[in-house]
Amino acid sequence: MSALVSTTGLWSNDKAVGLTTHTRHRHGPSPISLHFTAPNATPSLIFGPMALAAAVARTATTREARPRLLTGLQKSALAQLECLISDDPVFELSADFNDLADTERTLFAARVGAGITDLYMNALGYVWRANAACLSRTLDPHADFIYDGGNADGHGVVLAEAHGSFAAKATAKSVAAQAKRKYARQVKPYLAKTSPYGQVVHGYSIAFGSKPGTAGAFLSLAETRIPKPGKKSPPPPALQAPTGTGATPTMIALATHRSNFLLMGASQVVDWIDWVRASGELPADRAPVTFLRFGYAGRWYLGSPSYVWPLFPRWWPDMYWDDPALWDWIEHNTLARRPRGGPPTGWFVMEETACVSFLDALSGMIRDGGERRPERLELPTFDPIGFGAGGDDRVLDAEHPDYDYALFRDGLALIDAPFRWTGRHIRRWLPKEGFERQA
Repeated sequence: MSALVSTTGLWSNDKAVGLTTHTRHRHGPSPISLHFTAPNATPSLIFGPMALAAAVARTATTREARPRLLTGLQKSALAQLECLISDDPVFELSADFNDLADTERTLFAARVGAGITDLYMNALGYVWRANAACLSRTLDPHADFIYDGGNADGHGVVLAEAHGSFAAKATAKSVAAQAKRKYARQVKPYLAKTSPYGQVVHGYSIAFGSKPGTAGAFLSLAETRIPKPGKKSPPPPALQAPTGTGATPTMIALATHRSNFLLMGASQVVDWIDWVRASGELPADRAPVTFLRFGYAGRWYLGSPSYVWPLFPRWWPDMYWDDPALWDWIEHNTLARRPRGGPPTGWFVMEETACVSFLDALSGMIRDGGERRPERLELPTFDPIGFGAGGDDRVLDAEHPDYDYALFRDGLALIDAPFRWTGRHIRRWLPKEGFERQA
């Protein structure tokens, strides 16, 4: 399984899409969780090619399916991004889009709509994600994703329904109508319901659309209305305050990182996550998992060594990786193989503290035989880079303008080929013991 993502045909300009409509829908009781307040809607969304590519892959793999199928979905989802979006500052579909069959256009629009939804939810402050299929055991329509973190911490989870439309009749009005219709049908019925990740306390329906052959896009948001308390409203009982500690609920952290480590190419970690969640037979491969540690844009990241060398031998001793001659060979024979002047090849990696914190916690669950899981985990979160709310100076990394990457709140990042990386080392994670100590 590879952590490599081909982005050689992606556009190079960042896109800015304004929120064209925002509607709020009543629900009783409101708020569902006392003291919960929804974050203010982001009036515009800015994103680069790395960010959208990563978000499409994240949403394509956030579901309960075997790793081999999810890897196939990831590759097929990203392949279309390479040639179907133009390289203009304003969002516009390329001329190649017209050559797709109707079903292929619908699928591509749905995938981009899901990616835009993930970017928007991160921009609102939400961190952790899971598939919302757990809400219904029947074919009844339901929202696409569940999110936690941010304003939802300690209250429960929020729903997000995604919709994409690249139709000849797409307008601001039609996209807004889709957002409202999807909210009423696939979000509202599940408000205040219980999921494996917590009570649903809020809901969103996000619709994204663009008319082929024209520049510009439409972004519409429908969400649960929470009325502001009146001046004469009695103060809420203190005992009903949220009980969250700022830590992450374990079940949604496991769901999030199952997708993340699959994208990174760490299939052994995915197997251990599945075992912890469902027990059963131990994974067949119980060997240590090797990560390449490197510095990039002022942070330390961990990634799969198979990216820099597809024939990476897991049995190599550490001293081989300290040989400068080896890296000279790798950089000239592996990393340098990309079209001259073309956009980079992307690599899914994870910020080091996020990776170590989660995997050490996973080791503790493995040592307990997978039978006892803590309710919450202490995991770091990050401000997103490479996308975010319009006007937010943190959207782009001003200190490292030459680095092309997208960092999400949970620590997952998609970076370009690491030609400017520093301090390359090897770190190994032992499933039962955790990370080996660094020398």
